[in-house]
Amino acid sequence: MPFSAQPPASGERYALSASLDNARHLSSLLRAVHFQDHATCLATASGLRVTVEDAKCIQANAFIQAEIFQEFSVQEESVTFRISLSVLLDCLTIFGTSSLPGTSTALRMCYRGYGYPLMLFLEEGGVVTVCKINTQEPDELLDFDFCSTKVVNKIILQSEGLREAFAELDMTSEVLQITMSPDKPYFRLSTFGNAGSAHLDYPRDSDLMEAFHCTQTQTNRYKISLLKPSTKALALSCKVSVRTDAQGFLSLQYMIRNEDGQICFVEYYCCPDENVSEAEL
Repeated sequence: MPFSAQPPASGERYALSASLDNARHLSSLLRAVHFQDHATCLATASGLRVTVEDAKCIQANAFIQAEIFQEFSVQEESVTFRISLSVLLDCLTIFGTSSLPGTSTALRMCYRGYGYPLMLFLEEGGVVTVCKINTQEPDELLDFDFCSTKVVNKIILQSEGLREAFAELDMTSEVLQITMSPDKPYFRLSTFGNAGSAHLDYPRDSDLMEAFHCTQTQTNRYKISLLKPSTKALALSCKVSVRTDAQGFLSLQYMIRNEDGQICFVEYYCCPDENVSEAEL
């Protein structure tokens, strides 16, 4: 790694510095949450979290653990800044989105702290490009307060099952209705589009079902326009965890394995469009 051995310039102390042998590992995860121009980055000793929000109704988080990086150093308890995600992705893919076989873009990322730009040093085939991206004051993020103790229902599916569902269901529907229950239909996805109602059921003993923990019957509707961005993460993932709390808030956690076999996570939180009573079903 050409950058990892390079010390900071004399007198410079970086609040955050990180190195990756392959910048594609980072850019593919960031594309999975790129449905708004700006993102808030939070770096701690455990890694980097990139958060994107829209309309105070949906939040996406990409988690890149410190172990994924060849070097990852945070000099403070936490380092937070807001950045243009569109510009960051353009810089990370400055050598193109698909490298030649056997080549990759090496990345060194440095941030000196509040008010300073995020600096990217990218190297491929002996060519080095330096990018400076202005940072901004971070916004206050939504707190969905989605802790494991408040989870009512949880299932883990192989992602191919959910990918097939999104391909089959009628996406002219304004909402996706999700039913999770300890009894039949166990896990049901429903749409109400131009062609009428459509339902897709997953038995609890389905080959696609890896875990099934449902304690009560819940039926909630979510705006499809809010869920559509999560299909980017779904396309990259191998497993997905679907969880709901007592208020019907939805968590979709995608497990993504990169080409080196390392595991990262992208999580989407979405508030319900409406709760559906049994009388309406």
